[in-house]
This record gives sequence, structure tokens and C-alpha cells, in this order.
Amino acid sequence: MPSRRLFLNVGVNSTGYHGNSWLAPDAAWDRFLSFDHYVEVARLAHEGGFDAVFLSDHPALQRADTSRPLHSLDPIVLFTALAARVPDIGFVVTASSSYNSPYNLARRLSSMDHISGGRVIWNVVSSFNPDIAANFGSAPLPGRAERYRRAEEFVSVVKQLWRSWDHDAVDTPSALGDPLWSGDSVRPIDHHGEFFDVRGPLNVPLGPQGHPLIAQAGASDAGIDLAGRHADLVYAALLGKHAAREFGSQVRERAAAHDRDPETVRILPGLVPIVADSTDEALRRHEHLNGHADELSLVRAFADRHGLPFDPDGIVVPELFHSDENQRGPIGFTRSLHDLVSTEPLTLRRLARRVDGGHRLVLGTPAEVAEQILDWWRDDVVDGFTIQPPTLPHDLRTFVEKVVPLLRAEGAVATDYPESTVRARFGLPDPVASAPAR
Repeated sequence: MPSRRLFLNVGVNSTGYHGNSWLAPDAAWDRFLSFDHYVEVARLAHEGGFDAVFLSDHPALQRADTSRPLHSLDPIVLFTALAARVPDIGFVVTASSSYNSPYNLARRLSSMDHISGGRVIWNVVSSFNPDIAANFGSAPLPGRAERYRRAEEFVSVVKQLWRSWDHDAVDTPSALGDPLWSGDSVRPIDHHGEFFDVRGPLNVPLGPQGHPLIAQAGASDAGIDLAGRHADLVYAALLGKHAAREFGSQVRERAAAHDRDPETVRILPGLVPIVADSTDEALRRHEHLNGHADELSLVRAFADRHGLPFDPDGIVVPELFHSDENQRGPIGFTRSLHDLVSTEPLTLRRLARRVDGGHRLVLGTPAEVAEQILDWWRDDVVDGFTIQPPTLPHDLRTFVEKVVPLLRAEGAVATDYPESTVRARFGLPDPVASAPAR
């Protein structure tokens, strides 16, 4: 293995990344509620040497009732159960900083980290949907700036709680009546901020990897700053190589500005693979997954979805993609499209084949897909990818059986799990010894 490795996470939401994935003919439509389904996909990911499985979350019923149910089972509950059934692999647990309390979440994640043997990654999200706000009280959804101020304070408090214990705080008692922990190694945090007042300390000691890793996905200026301050792993919508390199530089510059080692930040953007025996077959499957009978119908739907004029062979100009810091939806998807067409002259027809569901689409034969993955990694543009299989378990099985062997043949993906924690697997330092809580 080379000193630098390709990291791979995989999204395991519901029946797959694609909205029509519940219609897959080789699997039950309601498998999103089946624990055995998630055991199967987690074991497939383990077979493929994936570093972690990823579950996004959205604590509200989705409005689109003809698409696969995307967020149903609670990530902490599901992944704690999976940790007992599937060894080695990590678990990227999404939990909102907008609708949780720092102490409870710090305790639950730390508990899961102990139970799993140090395999937990917390994906911090700032909820942007008013439907979520309505499930947690009568107050309206706060604006983006307030949500990110709360997120920054929330993450800081959680980290202070995790670090309220030293590594050597728990003692081995030598006699009846001896203390179980050293008083000066377990400290209240006495936090008093804009949103939270928390005394601490946490009632769960440090776990096998110190404390869980932190992942983050915001692409707004505030999101990039939050990632630079706190994130170990960064999930993003990156469609073009130039934009991906610029994004990584921005995040690492923010990390350095916050007195962190920028080389300890791992960039793992989303990637949607469609793998087939031929390129033409992959193109046809892309159309079929989107519910279209031909390419022209696919391109027209893409134009309608993004509010673009329908000119299949006309060059798409970047001015058509305008992001606003106050927009309701994720800024990252809009910016990624803008950045892609700013650096590459793409027709609408070609652009529709470069993105699926907001993330980079790669399609073709196993060799073509593997090469597109390796290209960015070899050029040190990214540290790896978060694979989003269109359907589960079918597309994950295809990727593991046909693409992973090619990545392993290039020495990019490990064949086993020599490290006992995800922190060690991602090559990240001890969080307590290497940095202060803020």
C-alpha cells in the first residue's frame, strides 16, 4: 500500500440515493424499514473495504410521496445495532445542531463510540427545512446566520464535554473506598454562551478513539468556516476538478486560521457511480433511473429542474446558476454547478451527464469509473469519496465486485482493517492531546 490511501465512505440511506430506487425489481420496495437490508449493505461495504457507512437525517416526513422514503429510521439507533453485527467499519451519524441539546447528544454519541469500539463519526448539520422546525416547537426556522452561530457554539460545547475527561482520569482502584476517577482529571466546563448554558462534565469518559470524529457538509461561507474550525471529514458537492481543488484549499486555509493542522482535514465529496458492461449501457441506465426513455427527455427534465433554457447543444453559462446566502436549500449544490460551467465549456446535454441529485456523476464500464475516481485522487484534489449508490443493495454490490478490485490493484484501497478505530484509519491525531476544545 502507498503511504497515501484513497478513503471511501458510502451512503446507505433507504433504498438508495436515487428517488426511484424503491422500484428496483430485485428487492422489496419497503426494505428501508428492514434491519436485515441495512445489515446486508453494511456487510457489502465492509467486503469492499469502505472506511465508513453514512446515513443522512431529516427529522420530518418528506413532502414527495412518490419518491423513496429517505429519512425514517433514527441514525443513532440503527447504527448502534449495526455496530454489533458488522465489525471494523465506521459509522457517519447525522445529527442536527439546530434541534438537539449538546449534553444529550454528546452523551449518546460517546456511548455509541464506546459500544462500537471507536467507530463513530458525527456529521453536523444545520437544519434548513421549516417542516423540521415545526416538529420541535412553535418558533419559526431561524435564519442561516443564526443557525450557524448556534452550530458553532453547539459543536464547541460538545467537544468541551467530550474533553472534560483526561485520558488517565479513570483509575484502577487498589482498595475498597478508593476513587474511580481523579478529581482534577474530570472538570466542569461551565459554558455560558448565546444559546447554551452547560455545566458538565460529561458522565461518559473518553472512548477508544478519544472522542468521535466530526464531519461537516456546509458550502456557504459560514459552513466552510465551521468545517475549517471543527471538521475532520468534509462532505461536499464538487462537480469539477478545478472547483474541488479550490474548495479543499479554502477549507484548509480556514483550518490553519483556526490554529489547526490543515493536513488533518479529509475532503470526501459525494460521487454517484453508474457501472455497466459498456458505456452505452450505463447511459441508458442513467436515463432509466431518472424515469426517461431517451437522452433528450433526460436533458429536458434536467433543464426544467434547474430553470435553464432548453438548448441541448448550447453552452451553459455560469450566470444561470445564482446562489444566495439566504436561500432555503443547500448553497453547495448551486455553487457546484456554477463552478463547473465556469471552468469547463459544457453543453446542456453534457452537463446533464455530469451531475445526479446534486453530486458528481461518473458512469461507464468498471475500468472507466475506476479511472475517474483515481484521477482526482492521484492529483491530490481529494482524499477520497462518499459513494452514493443509485440503488441499494444492487449498485453497491456492483461497485464492490467490479470497481473495488481495480482500485485495489492500483494500491489505492486497503484489503483489510488493521486499525481498530476510524480515527486511526483516517490517520488523524489524538483529539485531546493535539488541540484545545475550541
